[in-house]
Amino acid sequence: MQQRKIFTWRLFYQGLCCSVITGLYACNNQANSGINLENFKIGANVTQIQKISRKDDNTTIYIQGKVEKTAPLIKKKAYQISDSTGKIWVITNQRNLGIGEQVIFKGNVKYKSIPLDGKEYGEIYLEVK
Repeated sequence: MQQRKIFTWRLFYQGLCCSVITGLYACNNQANSGINLENFKIGANVTQIQKISRKDDNTTIYIQGKVEKTAPLIKKKAYQISDSTGKIWVITNQRNLGIGEQVIFKGNVKYKSIPLDGKEYGEIYLEVK
C-alpha cells in the first residue's frame, strides 16, 4: 500500500513537470530561445553612442544597439552598432552576430587619430576584451 502511494505521487510529479516544461516551451513565440534584447535595458549603465567622445579614451562603458554592418579583421570582427542617437564601430572576438541583431557590449573607448593635410579625421571606436 505504501509503495503504491509513493509510486502514484512520483508519477504525478513527473507528469506535472513534463506538462509545465512542455507548456513553457509551447508559449515561447520567439524564433530562438535566447534572451530578447529588444526591450532589455541595463538602465543608467548604458551610454548613448552620441555622448561618447575623445575624452572618454580608455574608459569602460556599456552600449546597446543594433548591428548595422560587419567587417572581418584578422583575428577579430568589427561591427557597426547603432542606437537612436548615433553609430560606433565595435571590435570584438565575437564572430557570430548577424545584421539587425540587438546587442549589448561592454568595452573600452578608443580614439585613433588620423591627421591628414592639417585636418583631424580621427575615429572613436569600442574595443571589447
